[in-house]
Amino acid sequence: MTDTPVLSVRNMVVEIPTRQGLLRPVDNVSYDIQAGEILGVVGESGAGKSMTGNAVVGLLDPPARVTSGEILLSGQPIHALKGDALRRLRGKKMGMIFQDPLTSLNPLLTIGEQLSETIAEHLDVSQSEATERAIAALEEVGIPAARSRIGSYPHEFSGGMRQRVVIALALCAEPDLVIADEPTTALDVSVQAQIISLLKRLCRERGVAVMLVTHDMGVIAEAADRVAVMYAGRLAELGPVREVLTAARHPYTAGLMASTPLASQGRSRLKQIPGSMPRLGNLPTGCAFHPRCDYAQGPCRADPGPTLDTCDGRAACWYPLGATQKKEAEA
Repeated sequence: MTDTPVLSVRNMVVEIPTRQGLLRPVDNVSYDIQAGEILGVVGESGAGKSMTGNAVVGLLDPPARVTSGEILLSGQPIHALKGDALRRLRGKKMGMIFQDPLTSLNPLLTIGEQLSETIAEHLDVSQSEATERAIAALEEVGIPAARSRIGSYPHEFSGGMRQRVVIALALCAEPDLVIADEPTTALDVSVQAQIISLLKRLCRERGVAVMLVTHDMGVIAEAADRVAVMYAGRLAELGPVREVLTAARHPYTAGLMASTPLASQGRSRLKQIPGSMPRLGNLPTGCAFHPRCDYAQGPCRADPGPTLDTCDGRAACWYPLGATQKKEAEA
């Protein structure tokens, strides 16, 4: 058994050139995902969550591009791959589950045709075997009467069933890594729970590494083993999900938790984080969160801002909660 992570991202920077200068939607991000592990990536809209996942699988929309850092898949660098080399890697080694299954499936092809085509492209099997594997993939994700429904089109499935098909499509070529970008957002609560349960089961049974991108702290609490909290393109906090959610060290993480209905029980109004996330072209110096932070002090406003490496390894904060909280009174 190897200790090499399935995915290792090191100091990754994504930049977008504009007339006003370079924007960095992903700034110096580093994390690992082991086989059989689900890493949840959470944050407000615009935090860089989806951009991070798209950068890993090479789906950044130009002119956005990875300008520095490394992306390693099972120890092999993939950040410089382009064209056919990258296309061969997708599906075979990396799968992607998109937010809207209706737009990520081809409406002109049957479910069976889309699954069989992916399997035949990445695995050395005959067409008949590809069809049988497609049926097995649908059965594995809980599609009833899979053999009779393989000839159906995407619009003939419900939203929850379409999302199951997308998961089957992401897993049918037996990838090592799956990026799930908001896979439960468009679904009702009961279907969300089914999809989360399905992802967890497939992750454990197959040993697939999963990067689960979401804005829903409830999904993170239910599904993830570890959680990465992003703010303004940077990692604010990274650690085991229970530790982070019950004893947050970064004030932003604490604010996210306090704004959830569960944490706000007993109060007439939800607690909220004041202000809004800064625009990428107008980031404050130092910690990007300091204008909204109740604990900000002199170093928080300095340049450069803190990173996980320069702080305590878990929270990118000069004064992590629960560790150096006594220094708040010095401000």
